This record gives sequence, structure tokens and C-alpha cells, in this order.
Amino acid sequence: MTGEAPRYPFGPATGLDQHPGYRRLRGAGPVRVTMPYGGEAWLVTDYHDTKVVLGDQRFSRAEAAGRDTPRSRPPMDSPDQILSMDPPRHTRLRKLVAQAFTTRRIEQMRSRIQTLVDGLLDTMISAGPPADLAEGLAWPLPASVICELLGVPGDDHETFRAWTEATLALGEDGSVDPVTARDNLNTYLSDLIAERRSRPTDDLLSALVSARDHGDKLSEEELVRLGVTLLISGHETTANQIGNMAFVLLAEPDRWETLVAGGPSMIPGAVEELLRYIPMSAAADFARIARTDIELGGQHIAAGDAVLVQVCAANRDPEVFADPDSLVLDRSPNPHVIFGHGAHHCLGAQLARLELRTTLASLVTRFPQLRLAVEPEQIEWRTDRLVRGVRALPVIW
Repeated sequence: MTGEAPRYPFGPATGLDQHPGYRRLRGAGPVRVTMPYGGEAWLVTDYHDTKVVLGDQRFSRAEAAGRDTPRSRPPMDSPDQILSMDPPRHTRLRKLVAQAFTTRRIEQMRSRIQTLVDGLLDTMISAGPPADLAEGLAWPLPASVICELLGVPGDDHETFRAWTEATLALGEDGSVDPVTARDNLNTYLSDLIAERRSRPTDDLLSALVSARDHGDKLSEEELVRLGVTLLISGHETTANQIGNMAFVLLAEPDRWETLVAGGPSMIPGAVEELLRYIPMSAAADFARIARTDIELGGQHIAAGDAVLVQVCAANRDPEVFADPDSLVLDRSPNPHVIFGHGAHHCLGAQLARLELRTTLASLVTRFPQLRLAVEPEQIEWRTDRLVRGVRALPVIW
């Protein structure tokens, strides 16, 4: 690639507002941008082009890993994590993991998730309004769920919360060190895996240790990297989404009233629309490298070029979603790509949906009069993070 490319991200992530730069790109095909680290890349924002990049093996994640490729965060992607692999290595690893990360195992978590939600809401009610919905519900719930699922001791949940949060820092303000945080996670998981290997229990980590396919099994490095990936994705993203969803619904009270009036049957569809509508990521990340020359969206992508997709922008593509910038709680169909597409479709999508649906249904049922305790513009947002989220969400009822 040659010539000047605009800097990306186009500007700071402000609350849950999607930068107008994405709207201007709609229909323009891939554009060249300069990333904070690693140089220039192609940025893809259209829905159909996004699915091509995510699903076509001519775009390689493995060739981007372990190198100074264009990215949003300081750390380079490890080639030993599942997010950085291509088939057949990725296929082998995912097949082994799927034996432990089954629909049955996730479904068995339903009653436990409901119990955790009820307990957190009981505590909120006992303390009385106002309450911080982020600190009281959004953060502790996913941390408890993923830690219990993997078998992380309860006393370590808060430590994990700090480490997983730090790993997704963009590194702009220097307040946290994402590299050290990831090293801490790797070390802890290594020790925990060694313990599970000698004394297995009924948790996901033990199941991963024992998972095998015709004598093949996960290596120590694969186990550690996978455990870290599951902890981060199963905690950080879901926690922020709970807070974000509550904010979006409460910032315009008629949305909350619509959901309350719709009852439990409306919850699954509303969750899907909120997943589509909320711009979760502050910037595109996880580059892919073109293996060969490719025509994409009217642009010539040369072999060796880095390509990034912004799924949050793709989820606002008017070619696929009517009135894409509006929240339509009963939108159907809703083929959003927030969980990705193709080989790297999120392994934890079922768990995330279960947590989000359980949480939202419980809030609607137990707090029909829920509302923000401050004006929407007074809500403070976390900055210098790849994943958007509120610092606090004060509510009353």
C-alpha cells in the first residue's frame, strides 16, 4: 500500500455513539487506514464484505499473529491462542474444545446463573436505591459465571477481574500495563491447569485437560492460552454488555416501558437487537493477512496486506438492516455478526446469550419501575479500553 492513509480510530469512543466516520464509509468498500500500532491496513465496514473476510480462508489470522501487524493495542497477538489460528490447526483445537464446551454444559448453568442474578438483585433491594447497577450486577455476574465454569476459586475472582480488564487496554494513557496483566493470567492458569491435571474436578478446565480426539489432546500452551481467552471473553465483554444494554434501555424510558409491557417473550429478540445496535468495540482489532491478491468491495487487496473488520459498523449496514441506526426491539430477522462469522464464530455465544437474557428478564420482572438516577449525559464511561462500558450506572426504582 502507498500514499497517506487516515489515522484510525477516527476519534475517541464517546459513550455508545458510533463515530460518524463509519456512516460516511457505508457503501465505499474497504478503505486504507493507519493503525495505532503496526502501520497501515484495510478497514472493512460493510456487512457482506465483513462476512467474506471473516469466513474466507484466503484471509489468514495465523499470518498476522506474533508479528508487528496493524492493531489497536500494544501487545502482539500470540500465535498460540485459538483466536490467532487458521484451519486445520484451529479446526483441531476447536473440535477438542467443543467436547467440553457443549450445549448441555451451558444449559446446566441456567439455574446457577439465575441464582447468581437473584442473589445480586436481592442485595440491591436490601441496600435500597440508589444502586450502582454496574458494580452491583454487571461486573460480578459474568466474573462469577466464567470463573465457576472454569473452576477458578472464588477468592480469586476480583483479581481476575482486574487482570482481564487490563488486557484490553489500548495503552494510550499508561494507567495499566496490558502485557503484564496477560502474563499474570498465563502464570495463574498454568498453575491451575497443573493442579487440575493431578486432581481433576467437575469444571470446564478439568474437561479441557482431559479432552482428546483419537489420542490427540491439548498441549500445555494451548490449554493456558485457551483458558485466558475464555476468561477474558467470558467476563469483560459480557459485563460491559449488561451495563451498556441497561443504559440504552433506560436512557430513553419509553424503551424500558416497551420491554416491560412486552414481557418475558420479548426478551430474546430484544437481546439480539441490543447486541446488533450497541457499538461494543471502540476500534477494529485482530487483523487478517490476505494470502493472495483479492478483489473485495471494489478494491484490490494485495497479497500480504492486513485487513481489519469493524463488526459494529457492519451491523448498521442499511443494505441488510432497515433503519439501521434505530433500536427496534422486535426486529426480525436479525442476522447481526457481533459474535463473528465462520471458523472464529464466538465459542461463548451461547453462554453470553444465556447470561444477558437471564439478567434482562430478571430486571424487567423485578424492577419494572427501574430508571436512571442521573441524566444520561452524566453517566461516566470507561476510556482507553477496546471494549466500551460504563464506569458506573446509578439507578433507582
